[in-house]
Amino acid sequence: MITSPDKHYMAPAAYLEWEPQQELRYEYVDGEAYAMTGSTILHNAIAVNLIAALRSHVRGSAFRVLALDAKIGITGQGSFFYPDVLVTCDERDRRAIQFVQFPCLIVEVLSQTTEAYDRGAKFSQYRRLASLREYVLINSDQISVEIFRLNERGKWELTPYAINDTIQLTSIDFQFPIDLLYEEVELLS
Repeated sequence: MITSPDKHYMAPAAYLEWEPQQELRYEYVDGEAYAMTGSTILHNAIAVNLIAALRSHVRGSAFRVLALDAKIGITGQGSFFYPDVLVTCDERDRRAIQFVQFPCLIVEVLSQTTEAYDRGAKFSQYRRLASLREYVLINSDQISVEIFRLNERGKWELTPYAINDTIQLTSIDFQFPIDLLYEEVELLS
């Protein structure tokens, strides 16, 4: 996320009308729009690998996989974010036009410029979504995935995954080898 040099407050409705007309995508937090930074080919390849696996898994079910320009609204009045991948099974999201509000799974592919934000302030916002059951962070520098899951006590628990592990996405009852995420991806480190 890049901050705008000429900050000024924008109402949520104004943001939702203004943003689709922009060349860049903008996230919206606390009345301000922030330009999204471009992702790398490596980042994109990891996301595409996951999207392909998820789409194949949920085909014919109530789940829907969205990515790229699919926006999440924390509430109808904001904040608004663009995760790398999301899954929803809520009927209200099937009718959504501008943004979804009821994802069960959100995925971010980490980069050096967004990692702290994705782990901190963004995750804090995502936790406000009553429908969210899992938040997945995929490392783009090494084979490593972290999944935060909401447990039966309403607390978020972290499960890390590394080389040779099988990832379990309990929110959509899906297991796959971690290597699938990094298929045909040459890590830089």
